[in-house]
Amino acid sequence: MFALTDGKGAVTNNGPNADARDKHLLIAIDHSEDSKRAVLYVAEFLGGFPGFSITLLSIIQVPEEDFFESGEERAAWLKNKSEETDLLLSNYRQILIQSGFPEDKVLIKSCLGDADSLSGMILSFKCDLNCCTVVVGRQHKSKSEEFLFGSISNQLIHEAKNCAVWVIE
Repeated sequence: MFALTDGKGAVTNNGPNADARDKHLLIAIDHSEDSKRAVLYVAEFLGGFPGFSITLLSIIQVPEEDFFESGEERAAWLKNKSEETDLLLSNYRQILIQSGFPEDKVLIKSCLGDADSLSGMILSFKCDLNCCTVVVGRQHKSKSEEFLFGSISNQLIHEAKNCAVWVIE
């Protein structure tokens, strides 16, 4: 079970306060310009239109425990990353609200994960929240980088079921 917040600390356990007819979009973000483009695209494309709700999701990729010299260093890193992510989510939420989405239709969620399961975690949240569309920014990788490290957007396109996937260039 997870909790979503409306950016002001109010918690709801079942997604946005959405009418049953609302189309629910999940925007997966990180600290890249690619993610910012995805948020701005949704804001410009759908902002002001009724019938849409948004969840902004950020998965903090946690390095292996042996990356840190101590438990205190790990705890400080997690605290710092969580604060940075909360600020980013709050800023992106404001962009969507200013574009015309009602405040109660734009929720934020952050969680911890590892790099091996990012696409799986995104799709799990998509199912839990009953989203009809997943939106991600396309990261520009060389063919060799994509071969070696994979592509989250590519994995989402191939693994997503019963939803649309928007990959924003």
